[in-house]
Amino acid sequence: MAGAGDELKLLGMWTSPFALRVKLALSFKGLSYEYAEEDLSNKSELLLSSNPVHKKVPVLIHNGKPICESQVIVQYIDEAFPGAGVPLLPSDPYERAVARFWAAYIDDKLLKSWLQASMGKTEEEKAEALKETFTAVANLEAAFEECSKGKPFFGGDAVGYLDVTLGALVSWVHAGEALYGMRLFDATRSPLLDAWVDRFAALDAAMAVLPDAGTLAEYAKKRQAERAAAAAANN
Repeated sequence: MAGAGDELKLLGMWTSPFALRVKLALSFKGLSYEYAEEDLSNKSELLLSSNPVHKKVPVLIHNGKPICESQVIVQYIDEAFPGAGVPLLPSDPYERAVARFWAAYIDDKLLKSWLQASMGKTEEEKAEALKETFTAVANLEAAFEECSKGKPFFGGDAVGYLDVTLGALVSWVHAGEALYGMRLFDATRSPLLDAWVDRFAALDAAMAVLPDAGTLAEYAKKRQAERAAAAAANN
């Protein structure tokens, strides 16, 4: 567990799946921390000084030392607090490498194409991005089968690193369904991941962190309207 002298502070934004990823890791590890919500249109001096390279959330500050980038932070939490909660990264070096590979794939392929599918400038752009998204989903479906070995989670019987990495998208999966009438993972295309989404969301440590999907959908609608108004003003 975290020692009495350990001070943890998280700089984040409530809608950010990357900040949610860190919140989930802290929740599954059972660690207490101070949370500071950032306004990304008016970034705090603490954020700018803690992450001068990217100037983005999340940033975890542990005893005054900042750690940046969500996947790096989650790995750090697991290594810095090995006795707390569930171990997130596999103990086997090969399995750990596989988990890191798929975690990078989630950000580089799935998340990037999924965002492009909803925010692309043309219908053709959106359609191509959606095709890439479903290719990524198919690959992750196969990865779940391989990593879980027939058990409930990527980590096996208990939640692991990949569950936390992908779990940060669960509320957005439901919000996307409400917004676009399309579920990222479904029973036909990806039955294993479709069942996993509901299984993960039902965990106490996840429920304590994940935002309400309806509230996220309303936030996304508002942002879309703001972007449309800005684009119209620039024409």
